[in-house]
Amino acid sequence: MSSPSSTHVNRIHVYGHASASPQAIATTFGGQLASTPESESDLAIFAINPAAGIDNPTIENWAALDDFQIPRIVLVNGLDGHELDFEDAVMVANRVFDQLVTPFLVLHDDAGEPIALIRMQDLQILDYSTNPPTMRHSEPEHEELVREFREEYFDMMSEMDEGAFAAGIIFPAIPINLAKGIGIDIVKSYIASLPSGS
Repeated sequence: MSSPSSTHVNRIHVYGHASASPQAIATTFGGQLASTPESESDLAIFAINPAAGIDNPTIENWAALDDFQIPRIVLVNGLDGHELDFEDAVMVANRVFDQLVTPFLVLHDDAGEPIALIRMQDLQILDYSTNPPTMRHSEPEHEELVREFREEYFDMMSEMDEGAFAAGIIFPAIPINLAKGIGIDIVKSYIASLPSGS
């Protein structure tokens, strides 16, 4: 899923409270940490941690970038167990940022640890418990579990064309876990879909 890495996009800026590990995210995706809005940017990554919420400076930085139509992506980091919920974090972000689109949801193992993502588009499961990660078909219980989220995803995407993310019109929220590698490949594919920086 990933193609050229950080050299494809020259200017990636990462925003977020320290609890969401924005510096580690910047390092992973070839970006730089930013504490103020950067209008000369190819991509703004907003890192949030479900346990900490979203702080005012992060909210203010998001709002300040509205005028520039810079592509933005929200990474929900810190998904280390069942106490920390991706869907709840997206709900909060929808209230303080803009309406986000969730192309993937998290699947957990029996112990409550995140191990896979399910893709809303086709209900394929990307299983990160294998090395390398493997893609497999979902089970009927998975389909039932994500039905409402999938309907919402298709409703949001029905009016969008393929370039809506690069145009700064839609804002994906992606669950990630840097230690387990969850979602990193997905973020890299979004980065690769952007036009090169100038």
